[in-house]
Amino acid sequence: MLKSLFAVVAAALLLGACDEPPKPVAAPPPPPPPPSFMVFFDWDRSNLSSQAMNTIQQAASAYKTRGGARITATGHTDTTGSETYNMALSLRRANTVKDALVKEGVPATAITTVGRGEAGLLVKTADGVREPQNRRVEIVVVVGSAGYDMVAYCNDLMALWRKTSTAVPAQGPVPDAMAQCTQGNPAAGIPVLEKALTDSKVPLPPKKMM
Repeated sequence: MLKSLFAVVAAALLLGACDEPPKPVAAPPPPPPPPSFMVFFDWDRSNLSSQAMNTIQQAASAYKTRGGARITATGHTDTTGSETYNMALSLRRANTVKDALVKEGVPATAITTVGRGEAGLLVKTADGVREPQNRRVEIVVVVGSAGYDMVAYCNDLMALWRKTSTAVPAQGPVPDAMAQCTQGNPAAGIPVLEKALTDSKVPLPPKKMM
């Protein structure tokens, strides 16, 4: 009798356990942001200081510890000088950083350089202000960028910008980024277009995984 009673109780407990809803699975934590570094420059100069070289060495080390990584070096200027001159100066700064990264063992093919001139000021100033924080190159180490179709994504960004913007200027960071996309260098165009759309509060399109 006792055995039968125990069997009934055990069966009831087992059925009750089966009726319990499954415990929710905790969502995985978001991936950490990509490592980024900043190199600063003297006014109207593109040469590297000893402090800048230390930062570049740190960026190169971050690249070497991440398989399949890429680096984007984005040059900026302050608001002194003409926009045309500053665009060229920002690109010179980015290329100077690229050359230094190559000397530190980063393959040149893994580095994309972008010049943004006066766009993307770190410290907002009026025109003609010599602001040291704005004279910089931002180095971003991106891992796994080859996991999606970069060409298709760059084309989607261009189409979205044309759709949501009243007019596309003839010169500036966005036209330069579009040119990079159409010339087969989407890694250089994507960051600029993403920022332009984000600054305009336009949701970014989904990435098509490869």
